[in-house]
Amino acid sequence: MERRSFLTVGAGLVLASAGLGLGACTTTPSTPTDKSAKRREIDSGVDGALNKLYTSVSGSRELANRARGILVFPNTLSAGFVVGGEYGDGALRAGATTRGYYRIVSGSVGWQIGAQSKAIVLMFLTQDALDKFVASQGWTAGVDATVALAKIGANGVLDTNTAQQPIVGFVVTNAGLMAGLSLEGSKITRLDI
Repeated sequence: MERRSFLTVGAGLVLASAGLGLGACTTTPSTPTDKSAKRREIDSGVDGALNKLYTSVSGSRELANRARGILVFPNTLSAGFVVGGEYGDGALRAGATTRGYYRIVSGSVGWQIGAQSKAIVLMFLTQDALDKFVASQGWTAGVDATVALAKIGANGVLDTNTAQQPIVGFVVTNAGLMAGLSLEGSKITRLDI
């Protein structure tokens, strides 16, 4: 009887996950106003995420000023129960101009339970790294390029070794900068909005 309950719970979780995935799909076409509203929503989130980064990580604003482009996913949701996933929409900024909208998706297997929201910021510090990202049809962190996750030194300032890499990543929650994470395997694709 106990094995049967476990199978029932497992099957229920699989079906619920599939339902959530299918619920995110739509068969109705987007209208231009839907797309412009989505762009405004993303842009507003990007502004907020960058402001939070600049106030919580000393040296991040100076690094951003050196960046050729900054890709921001302001509300990336991570959720899982043994099998997990991550999903969010964001924008690529070069200077003060939005150059495109993107989606990040990743999956993981291992002991995990729960959900959390975080902002992911990728700073392209070389023109070559930015150009390769923009030209790609689908870009995967750790495959198409290495992303150095930002580290804070003992002095509370952004680690200078990290800041010398072509692409520097930040993961920020309400509690501040997260450490010990990896973005490897995260797939980023351009959105048509």
